[in-house]
Amino acid sequence: MNERIVHILLSSFLPMLEAGIKVTVPLTLVSFVLGLILALLTALARLSNIKPLVLLAKFYVWIIRGTPLLVQLFIIFYGLPASGITLDAITAAIIGFTLSVGAYNSEIIRAAILSIPKGQWEAGYSIGMTDKQALIRIVIPQAIRVSIPPLANSFISLVKDTSLAASITVTEMFQIGQRITATTYEPLLIYCEVAFLYLMFCTVLSKVQNVLEKRMDRYVAK
Repeated sequence: MNERIVHILLSSFLPMLEAGIKVTVPLTLVSFVLGLILALLTALARLSNIKPLVLLAKFYVWIIRGTPLLVQLFIIFYGLPASGITLDAITAAIIGFTLSVGAYNSEIIRAAILSIPKGQWEAGYSIGMTDKQALIRIVIPQAIRVSIPPLANSFISLVKDTSLAASITVTEMFQIGQRITATTYEPLLIYCEVAFLYLMFCTVLSKVQNVLEKRMDRYVAK
């Protein structure tokens, strides 16, 4: 490996890592938290007996899951200005990722709630709980344990999906890599380095996921 290649790799590492810490990670965290809230509301709407809510939730999930995330980002950032709604790149990215997380994770949460035996609901009713109280105090805590592994996988996938934000001018890790490639003319080296950084982020998150799962296993009856 010659000196030029070493210099390129070393000089590009910190700018990309900084973009990952300052943009990619916050973008992932904010989008995922907002997406989880939206996912829970959507799942509860799907499980309700209110037909308009059920239909609205189904339509939302159908649209988001049936169209590419990249196209959704383009519609939000490049398409909405045509109707008079202009958003900055970060806001557009957060909205796009939040909608995506909300749709996909609503199915995870809905399945987790449905997996809780009806006897748990009946146990709550037997001590005078309402539907809402049984849901909040008995069902949701158990559903959380069931849903942690798939939700953690969704979070890790979102870290990688944030690279799509580069297409709408968000200066996250991948776009910094693209800019460095444009000046160094070393696409293989730089993109491999970007891939390595994403791999490191996801590896750390996988370790955290394993710790969370082990902690939750302590509360599961054997």
